[in-house]
Amino acid sequence: MIAWWQILLLTLYAGLEILDELQIYSSLNTPVGAGLIAGLIMGDLPTGLFIGASMQLMVLGVGTFGGASRIDATTGTVLATAFSTTVKGMSPQAAISSIAVPVAAIMVELDVLARFANTYFSHRIDHLIEQDKINYKAVERNVLYGAIPWSLSRAIPVFIALAFGQGLVQTIANALNGDLLWLGQGLTVAGAALPAVGFAILLRYLPVKKHVAYLILGFTITTLFSVLFTSIQSLGAGVAAVNKNFTAIFNGLPMLAIAMIGFALAILHYKNIPIGKPAGKNAEDQSEKISSSADNDEGEITDDEL
Repeated sequence: MIAWWQILLLTLYAGLEILDELQIYSSLNTPVGAGLIAGLIMGDLPTGLFIGASMQLMVLGVGTFGGASRIDATTGTVLATAFSTTVKGMSPQAAISSIAVPVAAIMVELDVLARFANTYFSHRIDHLIEQDKINYKAVERNVLYGAIPWSLSRAIPVFIALAFGQGLVQTIANALNGDLLWLGQGLTVAGAALPAVGFAILLRYLPVKKHVAYLILGFTITTLFSVLFTSIQSLGAGVAAVNKNFTAIFNGLPMLAIAMIGFALAILHYKNIPIGKPAGKNAEDQSEKISSSADNDEGEITDDEL
């Protein structure tokens, strides 16, 4: 059962995270940040981080341009974490596919509604500006009032779902583990596969053809290190089982190390990019190279297009 204070804190977070996304962007508004906060509030940090990281990977290649709305993976993560930790028989993978993804998709409509609601304050600001004597304080207040629809568009659905939806979710979980076990197993597999979908979308829009060497190198380094660290851990466990005096602990592969390798490769690539405009014949050669590169990378979004 979700306690009243947990519902209150999650509702407050849902209302604040969208404002963070629009203004401060502290990274607590991301799916991973939502998993961290929701996991701490629900008392199950590993589940929160697992769901948040899975949703983060799913939306890696999803972005917004201009005023476009996108699926709200952050709100989906909050509800999936809350129900996965309190509803009996609901695994994190099933919560991702049966709660997080549908909620994230539905929230697109509420995001559009919040944008429409903000036009009311925009018209009020226009009216104030058209007056002979502009009331600047009123203009400032109406600008701030625009945060209210954004916040309510997340807080109200989260509150309703947490306060009144647990019984429904428990019924669904019982069905997925009972007569609809085949569907529950399918949703679990789908939830585990969603991060791969996010990677596929990301690779579709990254200039992979131009930097395929880095892709191969990163995959190879990660695979080799994963096998190496796993083998060392297995060896250490075997030695500890034979010799009780063996107290050394071998940790798994630190993803920070892989991230640092990628960061180093990015620095090397950046330093190899020529800066400045070439002159004379070199300019024509450079222009031909750029044109040829553009033809080869058709369909990919490069850094200057963003």
